[in-house]
Amino acid sequence: MILVVGGTGSLGSRLVRRLRQRNLAVRVLTRAPARAAHLAACGAEVVVGDLRDVASLHRAAAGAETIVAAAHGFSAPDANSGHTVDRVGNRQLVDAAAAVGAAVVLVSVVGASPRSPLDLFRAKYDAEEYAWRSGVPTTVVRATAFIETWMGILGEPLREGGRGLVFGRGQNPINFVSAEAVAALVEHAVIDPSLRGQTVEIGGPSNLTLAEFVALLSERAGHSGAPRRVPRSVLRAMSVLLRHVRPSFARQARAAVVMDTTDMTFDASSLRQRFPELPDLDVRQVLASESAYQPVSRSSASE
Repeated sequence: MILVVGGTGSLGSRLVRRLRQRNLAVRVLTRAPARAAHLAACGAEVVVGDLRDVASLHRAAAGAETIVAAAHGFSAPDANSGHTVDRVGNRQLVDAAAAVGAAVVLVSVVGASPRSPLDLFRAKYDAEEYAWRSGVPTTVVRATAFIETWMGILGEPLREGGRGLVFGRGQNPINFVSAEAVAALVEHAVIDPSLRGQTVEIGGPSNLTLAEFVALLSERAGHSGAPRRVPRSVLRAMSVLLRHVRPSFARQARAAVVMDTTDMTFDASSLRQRFPELPDLDVRQVLASESAYQPVSRSSASE
């Protein structure tokens, strides 16, 4: 049996579907079972629990052979989610895996480092290191920025009838990857034990700027006007002033500054040679899917 924690998100939902298509037994841990109705419909077992609730993790892990840690606190409403979810929560999940003798597939981020300016990246690195030290058979899958996540963040103004929104100068090349491609790689990591002990990084086929991303969103939404821009100085102020009022907005603002000022490119050529069967979808291809174009609303982003 495979336990998926974070199974109701963009990545997790796709992963559960793929695993069920293989007729594998899948259990999904979620805080909100109503959001997992589509997973139950495809044959997954849905159990209620939380990464921050140790007892629920051990109950959910019972009988599991592999545990997928796909949850993250980037959109959570509390200010300390990077610590409580991505650091402590994943540590507790690794402990639960050790208790039942299960392997772990940990979903992390390209650029995870103890010196990263982003708490999410520091917390993911901490979780990786904890898993390696635990002795639990582990595969780490590091991904670049999800197309679907930033489609939601950047596309919300367009959904509300406004103009596109560019954070910062918007001229820094960034790699974006589709959740479908990451789900396919995580699926491979689940079923292939030869990947235990390895870190595999995945990115999309091309790098593009936030200005280019927003232009594609505007084109898809039928808007031709110039986008609005949020200067870096405003983003920096938002990342501080909103930290305890709208933590998810503050994290997005901080991430936008980093994405506008640091090297966020990725060369996926070696990955594609190693795993040629993975979907190779760019932003335009993902946008072309009507079902994929569902920008996250301000309310749902913090659930």
